[in-house]
Amino acid sequence: MAQQTVETLAALYETDETAWLERTAELLRAGRLSEVDTQNLAEYLTDMAKRDRQEVFSRLVVVLAHLLKWQFQPDRRSRSWLLTILKQRQELEGLAGLGVLRQHAGTVLPDAYQYAVERVVVETGLSPKDFPATCPDSLDQLLSRDLLVDEI
Repeated sequence: MAQQTVETLAALYETDETAWLERTAELLRAGRLSEVDTQNLAEYLTDMAKRDRQEVFSRLVVVLAHLLKWQFQPDRRSRSWLLTILKQRQELEGLAGLGVLRQHAGTVLPDAYQYAVERVVVETGLSPKDFPATCPDSLDQLLSRDLLVDEI
């Protein structure tokens, strides 16, 4: 019976991921571990971790790029830039406030900064030499609720 459930769940994974997740959660809550589709569950959890890490990286790049534009193009500042900085900071705080994603954010911050510089150079026409070689902000500063608080 358990093997049939696993096979049925594996098929469900391919056709309706949400239903598969709900059924898997039910089985786990009931302690029916032998019926869980462990292969797809392991794959799903690995993919979730990758997506979370990529989202942290992406949000870091966006907030850093907007902060660079804010700093190096003061005559072009807009409420839209400020809103983007605020929103991305809030999202980062939620994602990377604690735990392994915070560690990941700290690890990838230098690379995210380089990506942000590349984007800002293309968008603004400024030279890469116009920007600091390394990220001028710490992760704590980027996650701080005080980030550009005077501008709000």
